Amino acid sequence: MRATGLTALVMLTLAALFSARAGDDAIADWPAYGGDPGGGRYSPLAQIDRSNVARLTVAWEYHTGDVSDGSDGRPKSAFETTAVVAHGTMYFTTPFNRVIALDPESGKEKWTFDPKIDLTTPYSEGLINRGVALWSDREKAETETCGRRVFIATIDARLIALDAATGQPCEGFGAGGQIDLASSIPNITRRGEYEETSAPAVIDDLVIVGSSIADNDRVKSPSGAVRAFDARTGALRWTWHPLGDDVAPTGAGNVWSTISVDAERGLVFLPTGSASPDYQGFARRGDNKWANSLVALKAATGELVWGFQLVHHDLWDYDVASQPTLATLGRDGSEVPIVIQGSKHGHLFVLERETGKPVFGVEERPVPKSDAEGEEAAPTQPFPVRPPALVPQRLDAADAWGPTPEDKEACRAKIERLRSEGVFTPPSVQGTVAIPGNVGGMNWSSGAFDPEREVFVTNVNNLAMEVYLIPRKEYGARERENQLGNLRAEISPQHGTPHGMSRKVLSSPSRLPCNPPPWGSLVAVDVASGSIRWNVPLGTTEGLLPNAPVIRGTPNLGGPIVTAGGLVFVAAAMDSYLRAFDLDTGAEVWKAPLPAGGQAAPMTYRVRPGGKQFVVIAAGGHGKLGTKLGDSLIAFALP
Repeated sequence: MRATGLTALVMLTLAALFSARAGDDAIADWPAYGGDPGGGRYSPLAQIDRSNVARLTVAWEYHTGDVSDGSDGRPKSAFETTAVVAHGTMYFTTPFNRVIALDPESGKEKWTFDPKIDLTTPYSEGLINRGVALWSDREKAETETCGRRVFIATIDARLIALDAATGQPCEGFGAGGQIDLASSIPNITRRGEYEETSAPAVIDDLVIVGSSIADNDRVKSPSGAVRAFDARTGALRWTWHPLGDDVAPTGAGNVWSTISVDAERGLVFLPTGSASPDYQGFARRGDNKWANSLVALKAATGELVWGFQLVHHDLWDYDVASQPTLATLGRDGSEVPIVIQGSKHGHLFVLERETGKPVFGVEERPVPKSDAEGEEAAPTQPFPVRPPALVPQRLDAADAWGPTPEDKEACRAKIERLRSEGVFTPPSVQGTVAIPGNVGGMNWSSGAFDPEREVFVTNVNNLAMEVYLIPRKEYGARERENQLGNLRAEISPQHGTPHGMSRKVLSSPSRLPCNPPPWGSLVAVDVASGSIRWNVPLGTTEGLLPNAPVIRGTPNLGGPIVTAGGLVFVAAAMDSYLRAFDLDTGAEVWKAPLPAGGQAAPMTYRVRPGGKQFVVIAAGGHGKLGTKLGDSLIAFALP
């Protein structure tokens, strides 16, 4: 039987409708902290797009009850978690390190697990946890106990395996379901000095963790060893030490941010921090490899494949803080696997994933010398040829900013007194302008990559710091002065070196930054060409600064995600909004108020055909950043 022309037209129309419906029915989980194990933070979902995002509304809200403002002797909390969704369940962590499982469509609680951390310990990072990792045991049915597992690394340095269905500890893992990660690490002298803050990484049958180590206390800090454990038993499989013998007895160089993995190539990508202490290299001469680096290891053995150092002999606390982003780039007619690595000092490095070779080239350029006793700063530092720096890297007296003429003049005079010779000006007794500073550039917030457009989006900070080296004989008096509230600085002893240190935001008498705004931005980089596609301020000071003009662009923590709907979702700024931006232009197309600060990366998912796409973010604020505290996990969806 042959179809008539009209019948054929009807059939084609129906086919088109069903095809559109099939695309609309696409489902997508968010099974890892960074969306996928490589930290791409991209979702193929497009139910929410530029045409309808303005209709988003709150679908459900869950309250954890876990919040601390520091008034009762407990550290302040920061709700930095990003939830994961897989197998029809959402899992996330609270600042008190509890793990909670929810129904992802209704927000109804399935189970909770409390590791019972000591909430009164003076943790160096405060009360935080950024998330969990999921793992399925190929030797068990998923319905068996611990056939699927949830791993959390707690701030009191335990690695815990939970049954994904019930939240009960997996008895066969370690001792009663947990491992004490601090027990085999040398040089730990107090509780709260050695911590876990980020989600573990999983690859094959391994669960891999780094550590967070208190900054600037002394030369001989705890080891920054990265370790892999058997995901079934908890047995130690390998250990990798970031610092060589030439850096002994220095510690740290630790991986406190999120690790990325490439299961196809069997590689693990580590962003390493600085060797101890951050602002004085008296006892760690040379480049200090492999601190401040992106390092690729063989996942099975922990063997070094390649390393690329972003900062030589760090004197600025320029940790490699953001998660490495694994992506593929079309180049010269072929698909090139790459890794994108941002830095606190504002550089973005694009490297070939298998070799670590720079895609656009990197130049070693001369940088200023140190005038501090016993210090030998690196004579050159690596600068990527492309893309350009994502934030300003120099502040001169002529650039001074202030909300009033008096403030501006005070800032000008202050900058004139300080050493200010660009991004790698060494710390000094005289005082140094550190720009973009230790919270500047890309922090743990990380970025997101759109594979269709080959565009990388990240939020950045632009906040100059005032850094001083304090001669040892003067340190006690300076510390007492700070305790009285006269310095309003972060001050640390750096034992084992000739100097203590202090740092604070370079600010005017009004306590606003001396460098011009925006102090925080959202930036899109065309990775194919190595150029900036757009750069827009992120957040405003509306409602934050009484009797002052509204300033666009605030400091921020918590990263973006991108979707196939052509959108970037990000909160992060100090004004407690979740926003959506047009991925092509950077135009803000939607925002919704949050009940507290959104200092976390959002995520998105759709768990069934015919269901809704949800966008979820933790809105609980950040004690150190000073945003409004709360305990909400909020889901948005179309009506």
